[in-house]
Amino acid sequence: MTKETLGRPNTSNKTVLKWVDEIVKLCKPDQVYWCDGSKAERKALLAEAVEKGVLIKLNPKKLPGCYYHRSNPNDVARVEQATFICTENQDEAGPTNNWMAPKDMYAKLRGLAAGSMRGRTLYVVPYLMGPPGSPLTKVGIELTDSIYVVLSMGVMTRMGTLAFEQLGEGDGFNRGLHCMLDVHPDRRYIAHFPQDNTVISVGSNYGGNVLLGKKCLALRIGSYLGRQEGWLAEHMLILGVEAPNGEKTYIAAAFPSACGKTNLAMMIPPPAFKGWKIWTIGDDIAWMKPGPDGRLYAINPEAGYFGVVPGTNSKSNPNAMQLISHDTIYTNVALTPDLDVWWEGKDGPAPKECLDWRGNKWTPESKEKAAHPNSRFTAPMANNPMLAPEANDPHGVPISAIIFGGRRSDTIPLVFQSFNWVHGVYLGATMGSEMTAAAVGGAGQVRRDPMAMLPFCGYNMGDYFRHWINMRKHIKYPPRIFHVNWFRKNAQGHFLWPGFGENMRVIKWIVDRCHGRADADETPIGWVPNPKSFDLNGLPGFTVEQFEQLQAINEEEWRREVLMQDELFMKLHSRLPKELIFQRELLLART
Repeated sequence: MTKETLGRPNTSNKTVLKWVDEIVKLCKPDQVYWCDGSKAERKALLAEAVEKGVLIKLNPKKLPGCYYHRSNPNDVARVEQATFICTENQDEAGPTNNWMAPKDMYAKLRGLAAGSMRGRTLYVVPYLMGPPGSPLTKVGIELTDSIYVVLSMGVMTRMGTLAFEQLGEGDGFNRGLHCMLDVHPDRRYIAHFPQDNTVISVGSNYGGNVLLGKKCLALRIGSYLGRQEGWLAEHMLILGVEAPNGEKTYIAAAFPSACGKTNLAMMIPPPAFKGWKIWTIGDDIAWMKPGPDGRLYAINPEAGYFGVVPGTNSKSNPNAMQLISHDTIYTNVALTPDLDVWWEGKDGPAPKECLDWRGNKWTPESKEKAAHPNSRFTAPMANNPMLAPEANDPHGVPISAIIFGGRRSDTIPLVFQSFNWVHGVYLGATMGSEMTAAAVGGAGQVRRDPMAMLPFCGYNMGDYFRHWINMRKHIKYPPRIFHVNWFRKNAQGHFLWPGFGENMRVIKWIVDRCHGRADADETPIGWVPNPKSFDLNGLPGFTVEQFEQLQAINEEEWRREVLMQDELFMKLHSRLPKELIFQRELLLART
């Protein structure tokens, strides 16, 4: 069966051509379009998306180059219950992942995909995860029937012919197939086949489920490949801290959702830190590999930001407000009559009237939120006024510190440092965060999210911990590991720490520890700053007593914390490294 081809294949790679042909025969699209990633192509695709009603062009005076997308109300977030790791052996996937045998999942998905693109265009989207020429960079090809996905992948990855140039005639690329189907939850699957380097997503058009370079390749498949190849694929931001004398220190940090990860990656230091700068390398994903000099080097494999909009404003994240002011796709925010966008937490008063994320009329008296709590912006990293010059360096940056953090109202101090690498792995493995009221289980319940990777680890999490511990053998100068908690409260329920830009004070102590310039006191849980080594200058109304309250270690709370950590460890007991059990025993002995 011959199909019209729009845009000629921009590769002679026989493996690619054969695979695309197989998918065309399966899905039966009316036409096939090969993306080249050019500016002219993007302009034409944006115009087509507007014509088809997939996008709405926003007010060019207020938001030049910006567009609005409204997703199906049943399709607004990642679906962990429909996300599968398909390995030959269920134990390889582990107890924290949904599993199905590859043979069975392939049969199910082929049945759903068969003929699913009739009347539609199949887009061939070649892309790079990582800077061109980097030894860590991976090539992916996503076949999709969604123009929204094509345009978003053009922002989030280095998309186009350059990916085929890096691939050459090889077959080492991630095969990604995305079929929207009818966007029905009963036919929604995001299936990963780590042993085949393949991802198939059907029944969704939400970014986290269908931008296959992001969580699918960069984390679930990436973590599996990293274990095979001796590197780490992590759900981490990467930032550069520049001191007034020009010294640069690079930090990677893992936080579960709703813990301020993007805000930290784009933080602006407070006035008391004149001359200091925070540079963003990445806000979500870090690929890290030991370098020839014995240090751990990291790249951000992405080329854009897919960030949560609500709560973003000029106080919480001024750099983000600047970067989303142009050339951005907004999804599921509110739309004003003059084609501007609005969300809860945005600067200024709420509009008197607008359309909410579902397209219904909304006023400030409405009971529903105008913007969906998980509404998103998709913006190129080049928009970031503090994008690090090293963001495109194929060699990556040397990581001096790794930070783990969660949202905890008690027990956990503002900041402390692990005693050593294995103790640091233990801190990451036991990391937890309090659920919000919207989450299953209710507010206040602590959900364990090891290294913020629980939904994203592509294999058995016990083996993942083992891989982290083993990496120490290959890193001569390992990063120091820290834990932070911006969210501790007093007995009256008020936050003890101002947060936002003042988090620079924590970052400075961490940087000074990395360079041997700051003292710390030994405690049962790790090394903590004392008031003399922690910079509180220019923080109005904040006393040494408040700092000591923020850093207090309550042994009874910590004994309860250690018992709570057992739940995850028991689930992973058959593959849990004994080193982590020893760390737990040591902590119990010290508290």
